[in-house]
Amino acid sequence: MIAFIVRRLVQAALVMLAVAFVSFAMFTFVGDPVANIVGQDTPVDQIVELRKSLGIDDPMPVRFGRFVVNALQGKFGLSYRTTEPVGRMIADRLPATLELSLVAAIFALAAGIPMGVFAGLYPNSWLSRGMMTVSLIGISLPTFLIGILLIYIFAVILGWLPSFGRGETINLGFWSTGLFTISGLKAIILPAITLGLFQLTLIMRLVRSEMLEVLRTDYIKFARARGLSNRAVHFGHALKNTLVPVITITGLQLGAIIAFAIITETVFSWPGVGLLFLQSVVYADIPVMSTYLVMIGFVFVVINLIVDMLYFVVDPRLRAQGRTGSK
Repeated sequence: MIAFIVRRLVQAALVMLAVAFVSFAMFTFVGDPVANIVGQDTPVDQIVELRKSLGIDDPMPVRFGRFVVNALQGKFGLSYRTTEPVGRMIADRLPATLELSLVAAIFALAAGIPMGVFAGLYPNSWLSRGMMTVSLIGISLPTFLIGILLIYIFAVILGWLPSFGRGETINLGFWSTGLFTISGLKAIILPAITLGLFQLTLIMRLVRSEMLEVLRTDYIKFARARGLSNRAVHFGHALKNTLVPVITITGLQLGAIIAFAIITETVFSWPGVGLLFLQSVVYADIPVMSTYLVMIGFVFVVINLIVDMLYFVVDPRLRAQGRTGSK
């Protein structure tokens, strides 16, 4: 077990180093940040001094090494656009993105699993066919179009929900949240549905296909032959085995929800790190962009690491293989 964890940690560290290098090298050649900071009348000597203070003219290996060392210390430099510490800017925006991603994931799971179970148990009913048809729409339509449609219906026509912003927030220590205010709860509904709709359809289709496959297995037939009720067979045996791959996919999709919140945050002017990233692209704010990409890479690496460890705990074949390999 320890050797397995060490191998995965080493692999994760190498992946993070590659992600940091790719993001840093890519955005090194995107625009000239000094041109966005200074005005047209700024003297040349001040521009040269500014480039020197920012370290822009240093060789790329030096800049990358400095970036990695500072990142390990939690220092991500200053924003070229606002001259504020990038770490503080990310920390201020991160609660909004995490809350939106969490609510979207809960919405996708709470609606997707029951719908998938029903569609698997009653595949020929008109309601199941309707859900499968609607799921095609959820998968096919782009996220920004779904967001615009929801804004038009629930904000413009009906006037029930706000179309932008996070609503009123309160501070719980270092964490600012809108989940304990009425306006905050209203503000998160439309962005969460927009962000979680694709995941909902994905989970529903996955649960349906797994249920159909599990219900055809021999141990389900044996359970029925023992005289167990449909409720016990469906929810005590079939659903339990169906959820194993669903948990894996859901864990990986949680990283995708956080990463792809950029479009949803832009449509709803949600003040998260995704919107901050897009604003930074406009001004070629390299420190913010690099930090954001490294953060997203870190989220995926951590989630994959946790999933690998869960596989090791759940699957006895991996444990046996590990013992054989350690001998």
